[in-house]
Amino acid sequence: MEFNDSNKAIYLQIADAIADDVVMQRLRPDERIPSVREYAARVMVNVNTVMRSYDHLSSLGVIYNKRGLGFFVAPDGAERVKAQRRSRLIDDGGLDLFFKQLKLLDVSPAELAEMYTQYLNIK
Repeated sequence: MEFNDSNKAIYLQIADAIADDVVMQRLRPDERIPSVREYAARVMVNVNTVMRSYDHLSSLGVIYNKRGLGFFVAPDGAERVKAQRRSRLIDDGGLDLFFKQLKLLDVSPAELAEMYTQYLNIK
């Protein structure tokens, strides 16, 4: 895993990557996720960093711990990630900035719809 050099803490970048896997169903509900040690070795970070990521995801209800067995994806983990990210996008002003830029650039709703359709077709 490559970490970007933004101001976002590495444990949050790891949590985002795991949340992406949950939303994209690479990790399914009630599926065991790699142990803290396994994941730390995979992404080459300290075990404590991964533990912070798991604690963060657990506090959001995306994953849960079965004592002695490890961490598992919550049955509604994907929905929780989507709701949290939607809220963050709206509350943090991301949409406001996006729409201001569209207005400044004179991008019509029809043009935006076409761009989005093209984007979905290549992804």
